[in-house]
This record gives sequence, structure tokens and C-alpha cells, in this order.
Amino acid sequence: MTPDTISTLVTKFAQFFAFLALCSAGSSFLPERAAAQQREPSDTVQQFPVGKHPAGLAFDGTNIWVGNAGEHHVVKLRASDGAFLGAVRVGKHPGGLIFDGANIWVTNVEDDNVTKLRASDGVVLGTFAVGSGPLGITFDGADIWVANVNDDNVMKLRGTDGALLGTFDVGSFPQGVVFDGANVWVANEISRTVTKLRASDGSLRGTFAVGVSPVGLGFDGTNIWVANLGDGTVTKLRARDGFLEGSFRAGGSPVNIAFDGTNIWITNWGNSHNRDSVTMLRARDGAFRKRFPAGQPWGVLFDGTSIWVANEDNYTVMKISPDR
Repeated sequence: MTPDTISTLVTKFAQFFAFLALCSAGSSFLPERAAAQQREPSDTVQQFPVGKHPAGLAFDGTNIWVGNAGEHHVVKLRASDGAFLGAVRVGKHPGGLIFDGANIWVTNVEDDNVTKLRASDGVVLGTFAVGSGPLGITFDGADIWVANVNDDNVMKLRGTDGALLGTFDVGSFPQGVVFDGANVWVANEISRTVTKLRASDGSLRGTFAVGVSPVGLGFDGTNIWVANLGDGTVTKLRARDGFLEGSFRAGGSPVNIAFDGTNIWITNWGNSHNRDSVTMLRARDGAFRKRFPAGQPWGVLFDGTSIWVANEDNYTVMKISPDR
């Protein structure tokens, strides 16, 4: 990475987080939802210390992996009880994490590469160059897809050895990526769109308008959910054809999404009324279910039983086991 590129990357990320702060100060949401902030007594919430500025999360079937952007390493926790199992040094500013069935892949935003770790023991199996500012990452069952925020493209890497299989243009400032079983979807934050690419060859299947500043994506088995941090909403698109199923208030500045089989979980980076929270919506119709206070939450995932949230502000991950 050249000095000019580093400067551009740092400037863009500074602008991005400044924009988050602006959204936090100015966002609003429906009054009835402001009254429903507290979790139910039967919900179980635990917090586990990890490292500085945890952001990305991955689940390997048994353990939770956490990328600590402030310390350039990933931490492995046992999902059953949050016990610390180890830490592995990766590149600078680990952003996104994904599990491929055997390995953990990590995007290193400031190093313009991705790291491949063996999930069983954390051994580094390789580091592979990608584009400028890699952030979002997903796995299509065979290969890895990486969104390069400064290059306005995504790269497809062969899962076995990290070889570059293709580079595909998308919208401006791509961030979140998700696989729907046949296609890769990309959230383009500045373009206010999502791009649908066929996973087999990267061909464009469609571009769809969503809300203001889309950054995070989720898939519920039928629909794509989009976190629009700029307007406090999530957009629901039918994966088959991109048809708009609805737009729903999330509360705050939504940044990432997970699906638990019934509900959509959204991390809200914060807003003036309900700062730093996690919102639960019913996937069927977008109806509000619950909201949990958090600490500047970013990454979110479902481990088959509980929801895990990375709290950047207090250097913890939170495990939520709701009474459904």
C-alpha cells in the first residue's frame, strides 16, 4: 500500500466514522419503540472481555472468533461458556471474519490482505493480497469473496489456496457481503444500492436501490436484509428477484445483521434516543420484538442457540440468550 493510498484509506474511514457520529446525533425512531427498550427478565445476557475495539465475528460450529481492530489480533472463545481459548496475531485492523468449514478468514483493512487461520488450532495457513481497504467477507461454499472499500469492487479467492479467481466491479464504497446459496450480494454504502452477482462467475444479476448508506447484509433463507445506517432502517429484498418486501425501523444507525431462524437481529451503532443497542425484529413481517442495550455494537452472529455481539466501546462481546 502506498502512502497516498494509506492516506486515502484513513481519510475515508475517518469520514465514515464521523458520519456514524452524525447519524447518532440526528437519527430518530418511532415513539412506541422508544418505550420498549428493556429486555425481559427471562432473557439471559452475558459479557466477556476480549480486546480493543472488537468488530468482526465468526462461528466455527463450536467457538466464537472475534477480530480486535485495535490490537490487530483475533480471539477465540468457547461458545458454550465464553471461556478464552487463545489469541492469534493477524494484520492491521482486522475487519470481517468468515468460517469456511475448516478455517477462519480475516480481512485486514490497513494491510490490504486477508489471513487464513486453521480453526482447530489458530495456525496461520496463509496471507493473501487483495484490494485496497478489504472489509466485508463471505464464503460461497467453495470460495471466499472480499469487498474492497476503496476500489469499489469485490474479489473472489479460491478457498483451497487463496488464488485470485476474479475481480468484479460493484458500487461505491462496498462493505457488507452475503451469500444466498447461489449469488453474492454486496452493500454499496455511498451508492445507496446493493449489487447481486452470480457466485459461479461473478456476472451481474441486478442492482437494487435501498436506504441511506447501506453497510450490513443478512440472509434469512428467502430474503436479503440490508442495514441502512444513514436513515435508521433495514430493507427487506426478495432474494429471487430483488423485489422490495418492506422497510422497517431498526432504531439508531443499523450496521450489521444476523438471522436466528425466526428473527432478524440488528446492531445499532447508536442514536440520540436509544444509543448503542441491538434490535430484534420478526423476519416474517418486520414487527418489532425486543431491544437490548449494548456498547457501541458492530458485529453480530447467531451460533444456533444464542446471539453474539461485538461491543467496540467496552471491549467485550455480549452473548444474548433470549426467552422467545
